[in-house]
Amino acid sequence: MNKEKFGIVLPVTLLAYFLILMDNSIIFTSSVEIGESLKLSSGGLSWVSSAYTLTFGGFLLLSGRLSDIFGRKRIFLIGLSIFGISSLMIGLSQSATMLISMRALQGIGSSIIAPTTLALIMDAYKFDMRQRAISYYGATAGIGSSIGLLIGGGLTSLISWRAGFIINVPFTVILILLTAKYIKESEIKSEKIDYLGSILSVLGLVGIIFGFTETNLLIVVLGIATLALFIIREYLINYPILPLLLFKNKVRSGAYVARLLFMMTMLPFWFFLPQMLQSQYDFSAFESGLAFLPLTIVNFIIALQLPKLTSKFGNNRVLLVGEIILLLGLSMIALSNISSSYWGSVFIPMIIIGIGQGLILAPVTSAGVHETPTKLSGIASGVTNTMHQIGGPIGLSIIVSMTDNFHMEIWMMVIFTIISIFIVAFFVTDK
Repeated sequence: MNKEKFGIVLPVTLLAYFLILMDNSIIFTSSVEIGESLKLSSGGLSWVSSAYTLTFGGFLLLSGRLSDIFGRKRIFLIGLSIFGISSLMIGLSQSATMLISMRALQGIGSSIIAPTTLALIMDAYKFDMRQRAISYYGATAGIGSSIGLLIGGGLTSLISWRAGFIINVPFTVILILLTAKYIKESEIKSEKIDYLGSILSVLGLVGIIFGFTETNLLIVVLGIATLALFIIREYLINYPILPLLLFKNKVRSGAYVARLLFMMTMLPFWFFLPQMLQSQYDFSAFESGLAFLPLTIVNFIIALQLPKLTSKFGNNRVLLVGEIILLLGLSMIALSNISSSYWGSVFIPMIIIGIGQGLILAPVTSAGVHETPTKLSGIASGVTNTMHQIGGPIGLSIIVSMTDNFHMEIWMMVIFTIISIFIVAFFVTDK
């Protein structure tokens, strides 16, 4: 491979990853219009987001392992097809039942795409090229979520909330065609599949996400117990869907926890801030999306510099600095007087948060697949993305259960970030 050119794999994987992350955050700025269009109650409306999150997070471990066994290309094409068809059906939905069920199906497609994209990058690139590709992949995680707010708000205000989902269809078709023609198939392995373990992992993760989303402690406990049974089974059998040796590496294990804490912080931030902007400053859905532009632009600029920064200072140092900068930005909002104006209380902190986010996502993604054997890159990517998906509902449910004051909500995010700083400092150490 030409050392200076990434070829087709990187743009295909980044666009696919961008689409699934964008759809995860579109709901935040278009939820009011969806509720009015389909006459959804607040409880029903919450399920438009929860159905996607449940299946996305619940099937990630299984999807990551399947890509290791049956080949990246084949599994990736299946994921793209599910995502494209469900996106079309969401856009055409005429009832709450159809919308929510298709969002659940879309989450399954996303659960396949997320770990497979990172695994495809791991397979296609080595050394400095891989580090650069993962930097762009990590940046996409932040940019996709932020731009989703903007695109969701813009399409909702200018056209319809349906446009935010139907727009996925032509992009998905293009990705399927490019994948079929240009991406090489990886080796298909004749390995046993741990079907019981797969079921336990899905039930456990869905239970945890559902329990935290609905603030139901009993279901959370049942989900944790089911995952404990899953871990015990994986320890006892010789063909595990989740090889526990992944957690023997201190860097990877620390990165999983740091990724969890990052999303415990950022998903509530993406959730609460648009609400505050609309209630405090009378912003429209589109204006709320535009308010995230400083964060998104700075994040993108930082992403372009990350390969140089990590090469010069090391992955761990960049990650630690990013966590500290994120803490600074969140603290500024927590201490601000939001009754003044967006420019006076949110704009500058948003830039600082964008810098922190930009410095965190690529290094924590890279650490999550640190020294992973090629044959396990799919499941390692699946674990990384699982932490990303379950972190948000956990953080959001904890904050919602404890306060409904905006400043206190931000202070809770500050606490999560402080814990993450200690995790990174003591566990995610460079070799």
